[in-house]
Amino acid sequence: MADRGFTPTQLSARAAYLLRGNDLGTMTSAAPRLYPHMWSWDAAFVAVGLAPLSVERAVVELDTLLSAQWKNGMIPHIVFANGVDGYFPGPARWECKELAAFAPLGPDTSGITQPPVHAIALQRILDHSRRHGRSTRAVAEEFLDRRWPDLVRWHRWLAHARDPDQNGRITLYHGWESGMDNSPRWDRAYSNVIPGDLPPYERADTQIVTDSSQRPSNGEYDRYLWLVEQMRQVKYDDVELATTMSFAVEDVFVSAIFALACDVLADIGEEYRQPNADVRELHSWADRFRKGVVATADERSGAARDFDLRLGRWISTETLAMFAPLLCGGLPRATERNLLKIFEGPRFCGHPDLRYALPPSTSPVSKYFRPREYWRGPVWPVMSWLFSWAFARRGWAERSLMLRAEGLRQASDGSFAEYYEPFTGEPLGSMQQSWTAASVLDWICA
Repeated sequence: MADRGFTPTQLSARAAYLLRGNDLGTMTSAAPRLYPHMWSWDAAFVAVGLAPLSVERAVVELDTLLSAQWKNGMIPHIVFANGVDGYFPGPARWECKELAAFAPLGPDTSGITQPPVHAIALQRILDHSRRHGRSTRAVAEEFLDRRWPDLVRWHRWLAHARDPDQNGRITLYHGWESGMDNSPRWDRAYSNVIPGDLPPYERADTQIVTDSSQRPSNGEYDRYLWLVEQMRQVKYDDVELATTMSFAVEDVFVSAIFALACDVLADIGEEYRQPNADVRELHSWADRFRKGVVATADERSGAARDFDLRLGRWISTETLAMFAPLLCGGLPRATERNLLKIFEGPRFCGHPDLRYALPPSTSPVSKYFRPREYWRGPVWPVMSWLFSWAFARRGWAERSLMLRAEGLRQASDGSFAEYYEPFTGEPLGSMQQSWTAASVLDWICA
């Protein structure tokens, strides 16, 4: 079936127009109706897309996010826009300012975190700044100098607070922290979460996306909110969370992103003459977490696994998480080749029924696959972008360009959807999603 849609030039203009439309001044809403605030990893990807349009505005995006950093170093997963309603759970449900000793005094935030992709955004900002004049380069470098301690503090918090046993894997206390909220990865861990008495609530997401097949169930939401209640009860204290939360999982995908991000930030630090002690620390974390990721991998296939700390068992699923080692490296060469074959083969990108040769969030051959439901099957453009970027960094130019070409074909309808049905290519979830537009812009302007 021939693709109908916009040319790259038209698509780039539409993506830029979308980001301007979602711009709230100093932050970009993740999506104007469903996600009207700033999300942490969304903001990083948005900055990637803003960089070719305006390095200065991309810097403002990350500056706003870092201004909401907690005193312990955590970057929260949501920074709430003042005076903007329409999202649940909002500030009144989290109550971070009232309960958490380390919460910022300024903007309201959530009390959990999200994947640490921010060093990648900083790298793209610096890349684009070099193509401009001295004043634009100065803006990017001034930002780097000013925010370097905050970025290192963020990485230090992850390395210490979220890996207390030094396994080289990031522990999550809520599935939302993975960014893959309802992935099959978390089914068993969530079955261990037994909600108690919850304050009444009304979901906002199902008012926007009315097709229930695309969103988590009410039963899942009860568990999500019960975990928030558990966090509130211990006032978001890092030490208390480790012992009291009924959900505690070592996330191999977030760990791989962290290892990669530590490498990227260390490279930036070396190039821009940041403190040697910081660079050494970043390299040591990258090494530790790369080893932690590889330690989870199947010896033959290379497929990575999460680990459920509460149940004391490995979590093996046919989801994007199994490809975590492809992001950070470290597998023996033969094992890595086997994992790439799975990624490109009929269980994922090479499945014969896929509309585009892009990685679905869950394998179409998995019994947990649901082609329309959030992280249980749909293709997420931002994940295609992340793998494409990581493959280019690892020297796999042809693989990177293939994902880019297929990603642009998928996006050529101009809807900039949150995710897409893998077989039909139907846009699903939220439309006008900022990070989808940002991914497209980076692909076109790279």
